[in-house]
Amino acid sequence: MNRPSRPDSYLRRLARAPAVRALLIQCGAAPLTLAILYVMASFRFDVDGRSLVLVQGLLAAGLSWKLGLAVWWRAIQLLFPAALLAALALQLPPWLFLAAFLILLGLYWSTFRTQVPYYPSRPAVWVAVRQVLPPPAAGKRLRVIDIGSGLGGLVLYLARQRPDAECSGIELAPLPWLASRLRAALSGSHARFTLGDYEQLDFALYELVFAYLSPAAMDGLWRKAVAEMQPGAMLISYEFAIHARAPDQTIHATEGGAALYIWYF
Repeated sequence: MNRPSRPDSYLRRLARAPAVRALLIQCGAAPLTLAILYVMASFRFDVDGRSLVLVQGLLAAGLSWKLGLAVWWRAIQLLFPAALLAALALQLPPWLFLAAFLILLGLYWSTFRTQVPYYPSRPAVWVAVRQVLPPPAAGKRLRVIDIGSGLGGLVLYLARQRPDAECSGIELAPLPWLASRLRAALSGSHARFTLGDYEQLDFALYELVFAYLSPAAMDGLWRKAVAEMQPGAMLISYEFAIHARAPDQTIHATEGGAALYIWYF
């Protein structure tokens, strides 16, 4: 029987979320910034708004690097103070900030917890995935899942090219999931899309699991794949490798492009 989550464990998970850590870093950098600016002013250096933005951004980015946040968070931390100052200077209407926030929340809902930003794959990758699928077999239906399916491009393509296959995708962010559902409905595709977390899936139900996630998610993905995937199944990761085991096959969708890593079970 599953035990209910304790409030303190939820708070610990929340505190480990990258977005929360980034916010705490910005807050922690603020008094350090003021102290540095005070010292600079004491030595008669010119201190203005640009100095504040530069010092705050550099400190926040440096702390993000030191504390092990992903690369893109360092860039966000560096640019955030300048973006905030620019927004205040432009005197943009409040509703514009709310609209931008809601759109970004719908698009990057899962990034807050998973450190997996929106990475769309390209048609060349879809073709490469189709080419490594096993041929149709009488009496057997191939089941394919794209975890983090985004706008659904790969799943819709495979559903068109392999009508014998059961093609589905799962996406945690609401806007991409809604877009993929609409695309499937408008095109009459038999592809299926689920709003949810792939960690709740049973990988044993699929012959192919495709992932285009991020380096932060690969260790957890591998543990789940090893625990659940059945003999004869295949795991494909685009661009991001798994350190626990070398891939059984590596292919490139385009010359000089990122690799498709394939593991057979």
